[in-house]
Amino acid sequence: MEKNMERGLKCLVDQKEYDLVDGAFLKDLDGSLRALIRRDYPKAADNQFICSEHLVQYRVKKMDQMIAKDYRQNDKLTRKLTRVMENDAYQVIDVREQLEHSLTFGQKIADGVAHFGGSWAFILSFIGIMIFWILLNIFHWFGVHFDPYPFILLNLFLSMVAAIQAPLIMMSQNRSSEYDRMESRNDYQVNQKSEEEIRVLHSKIDHLIQQDQPNLLQIQKIQTEMLGSIESQVSELRRLQQYFEEENKK
Repeated sequence: MEKNMERGLKCLVDQKEYDLVDGAFLKDLDGSLRALIRRDYPKAADNQFICSEHLVQYRVKKMDQMIAKDYRQNDKLTRKLTRVMENDAYQVIDVREQLEHSLTFGQKIADGVAHFGGSWAFILSFIGIMIFWILLNIFHWFGVHFDPYPFILLNLFLSMVAAIQAPLIMMSQNRSSEYDRMESRNDYQVNQKSEEEIRVLHSKIDHLIQQDQPNLLQIQKIQTEMLGSIESQVSELRRLQQYFEEENKK
């Protein structure tokens, strides 16, 4: 017991003598913690001793460095994400609204003809007019008989309608193609910015997974070591107290 009470181990920092339970040898410490101590004491050997008081200070310093590093990295990623989200290098436009405001009178007519020509209303009304035309000229209703069979005038009108309607529909289709091109360019710009934002978010998530979590585990490990050291000192104090009580009883 008396041998355990001897103070024969000098602390690397203050050169005072301590019991073995009051500290640790450098070779028993974590490599990063040992490197941190050697920044201040480059000539320190692995078999040298450091007391618990100064060891706690270095452990706290190491945790501060790890936390500060994580804060810097997270702040860097946050600033990068903010710059990406605030980047107004392009303007998202309402393609349909822009095209509607830029339509000329002729283009509006072409769109109207194409819209009506592709509807059931046009088909049914056109069939109805042809049937009425044919019956009118066959049965001489109201004494009218201007286009007898084989309805040459009707064929002429049908050809004229087809000749006029075809280019109008093509004009409208060209407008639709222009709309599709503008929509595609707009979607490309939106997708490009979204991709950049997602890339930065992935970087931040990767940092949280690959750096923050291991650092958190490392900090928990250091805290556990500190608690273990404190528990050892408390146990030693209780043992000494019990020893002195037994000596006093004698």
